[in-house]
Amino acid sequence: MKLLEHKVALITGAARGIGKAIALKFASEGCDVAFTDLVINEAAAETLQEIRSMGVKAEAYASNAADFEAAHQVVKQIKEEFGKIDILVNNAGITKDGLLLRMTESQWDQVININLKSAFNFCHACAPIMASQRSGSVICLSSVVGLGGNAGQANYAASKAGMIGLTKSFAKEFGSRGVRANCIAPGFIITDMTASLPEKTLEEFVKMIPMRRGGTVDEVAKVALFLASDLASYVSGQVIHCCGGMS
Repeated sequence: MKLLEHKVALITGAARGIGKAIALKFASEGCDVAFTDLVINEAAAETLQEIRSMGVKAEAYASNAADFEAAHQVVKQIKEEFGKIDILVNNAGITKDGLLLRMTESQWDQVININLKSAFNFCHACAPIMASQRSGSVICLSSVVGLGGNAGQANYAASKAGMIGLTKSFAKEFGSRGVRANCIAPGFIITDMTASLPEKTLEEFVKMIPMRRGGTVDEVAKVALFLASDLASYVSGQVIHCCGGMS
């Protein structure tokens, strides 16, 4: 039997990158997958087909994760169409980097809303479903900078630190209902965004990593698989680092 057979996962921001890798990893273990993104474009449609090719049920939904009402509406729709929600992965996120004194209010608000508020929105919408089922696993994608901070990323670091506080609080509130919640804190992960950085910048990042390489999205997805599955049945309120020893 596969690790996530007969399970249903909801993953936000999963058209590409880490979210897509998690969706494909879950599907490979028998999980039905519903995922959201701001728009369902060609990349999202391709992701949907890749998931379906693994023989599981999958649907993609256009939804603004930072919108409270929109999040609740799409969760309701997914519950109706899939029958349940066993796993929630809060992955939606953006960066709007800049030094603190040069950072605009808009840069701050956008990152906090899309990264942190979206996680609250989906936790708020999914919690009653999972509590009623007396089971569930919530996984929030934080970051090593959420624990250590980073110059030029005050907004991003604050949003990722906030996700840790949200997750730990959720775990304490819903543990008695059989619902677990954990964070993954990736380090330097090779994605389309990081791959476009200048080679010299990439080399400097790698020097800070004991394993002397960036991580892959698949390596993050493997941690998510563990946390989503019954292998982690007594793991809740934790932050699992996936950073090659960086923190």
